[in-house]
Amino acid sequence: MFKKKTAVAVAARAVAALALGCALQGAHAADKQLKSIGVTVGSLGNPYFVTIVQGAEAKAKQINPNAKVTAVSADYDLNKQFTQIDNFISAHVDIILLNASDPKAIEPVVRKARAAGIVVIAVDVSAAGADATVQTDNVKAGAISCEYLAKKINGKGNVIIENGPQVSAVIDRVNGCKQVLAKSPGIKILSDDQDGKGSREGGMNTMQGYLTRFPKLDGVFTINDPQAIGTDLAAKQLHRSNIVITSVDGAPDIEAALKGDTLVQASASQDPWKMAQTAVEVGYGIMNGKKPADPMIQMTPALITRDNVGSYKGWTSPH
Repeated sequence: MFKKKTAVAVAARAVAALALGCALQGAHAADKQLKSIGVTVGSLGNPYFVTIVQGAEAKAKQINPNAKVTAVSADYDLNKQFTQIDNFISAHVDIILLNASDPKAIEPVVRKARAAGIVVIAVDVSAAGADATVQTDNVKAGAISCEYLAKKINGKGNVIIENGPQVSAVIDRVNGCKQVLAKSPGIKILSDDQDGKGSREGGMNTMQGYLTRFPKLDGVFTINDPQAIGTDLAAKQLHRSNIVITSVDGAPDIEAALKGDTLVQASASQDPWKMAQTAVEVGYGIMNGKKPADPMIQMTPALITRDNVGSYKGWTSPH
């Protein structure tokens, strides 16, 4: 009898110890604190990337009010971005949000970060070796923007695709645009390989060159809103009108352009705030052993035009 009681007691103690161990393990897993995030983006001169940083910061502070977010601008320079990620590794950040300057060449430093126990989330563009990617469906963004452009010029005329930095988002947008324009045999693409550098100044310089070269131009698709604004400025300076400009981003600047006296007619909107918030959430989940069902998280773009800009809510933010 005594032996039986002792055996029961020992078994009970073992179960309790096991339960406690599991509980502690559970608490430990849930307690993996988010202390710091490193963010490296294409250019902090672009409001789109500034909004990505703000979205990441807001979500990080929601998870842990003391979380530190360090944001740097890679300026589309691969070597610079390598150094920035090395610095994040040395600083032992928990998560890196990476807007890769080159989606393939960035891989060695992504692997190095992951080997150091850091979660790497690609944002806006893909990055080889990252734990997950959060981006807009960029093929669709380019397609809906160019669909609108083709419709506005009645499926015929001279069109330019004003390209940009060769990151996956830009390549996808251009591919989406080309797929749509190919359906209109009356549309002639005069150029598709000039880099407007993703900036207002780059868009203006590129468009000035185009307008000098091409006396007849009906439409321009620019890969983002800053380039669209610059393209419109160049057309104004050279007194050229009757050109339809469409782009991608749905940025605050483009809302003003769509409501004002400009050649800009449409933009496929993204949501950088929500994108960054999702990226931090996914990264924090991975830190604590919760991997997303699909590591490629795509957000659906919507077309903003002069007709519907009045009801467009703009990029999500707490304001």
